[in-house]
Amino acid sequence: MNAKTSNLQYFVFSFLSLLMLRYASSTYFSSPNQFVLDTCTSIDQPNPIASLYPNNATGTLNGTIAVLPISLKLARKLIPSQYGILEHAYRALLPSFPEGMYPAIVQAVHDHEVQAFGYKIDDFSRTGIEFPFVDLLGDGHTSFKWAPSLLMTAGHEIALKGAGDYGTNTFPASFEPGCDAYRAVPNSKKPGTTYFSASSLTGAESLTTLFASTTEAMFPLSFFKNFTNQPTFADGKTCDNMIRLFDTSVSAAGKGIERVKGTVRANIHPFAEEQEWRNVYGLRLDSAFIENNYLPCSSFQGYTSDYE
Repeated sequence: MNAKTSNLQYFVFSFLSLLMLRYASSTYFSSPNQFVLDTCTSIDQPNPIASLYPNNATGTLNGTIAVLPISLKLARKLIPSQYGILEHAYRALLPSFPEGMYPAIVQAVHDHEVQAFGYKIDDFSRTGIEFPFVDLLGDGHTSFKWAPSLLMTAGHEIALKGAGDYGTNTFPASFEPGCDAYRAVPNSKKPGTTYFSASSLTGAESLTTLFASTTEAMFPLSFFKNFTNQPTFADGKTCDNMIRLFDTSVSAAGKGIERVKGTVRANIHPFAEEQEWRNVYGLRLDSAFIENNYLPCSSFQGYTSDYE
């Protein structure tokens, strides 16, 4: 696969500058959050593609992604009015999706072994609600994903600044579990039940998930491949090109992709109050990714996101 070329000069400067901050600040070393980051041990699998793409940011994303059906009317209120919604694009992938509804997305994930140019950063967790199939360019065709807010591991300045540079509302947060994407619920009546939670350290923002394994295939894998690979933006000044791969060793049969059904509760921008979705469907998966940062959004006109 040929990844889109990064804006290397900007990314190298940002990445290395933050690494210098990370290792030069004595207060950073002494903070409780840094202690957690340094002593945390994850069970995530190793990054299988770092040597294949040494000049790109790569890593693995382990966690849960799920579809949160909301009314198209509400989606229109939440998504900035200057951007259209490409309803025909998601209906081409989901012909039976209910009329008048829109597929918002929750991602609750753990970034593992993220590295670029020979440098590796600490793992971190993040979660938020995203809005795919947005017509950022006004061409009526190219799908983008609007990701306005993220709860992110407190104390991880590289991750927080990296997201903030896109205009994302970032909320330093505590996570449970702290070092992994989810944790098994002991003695659950439903097989394969896991939970995840994130809470802002300074505000009311929070997000929790509870998912169990299911054999129901409510949405095809092709739909998840499509929206996870759409160029992502917050304020629209630059875009993030995360190429999520579903065919590497970390996504192999028996340890990679599992269908789930469960409940999501969230209190996060752009929603004005806490929301709860029950009986929502998604995937619990680990996947490798290639990331190209801070690219002109206009460069993605006509971009297709059907990666495997």
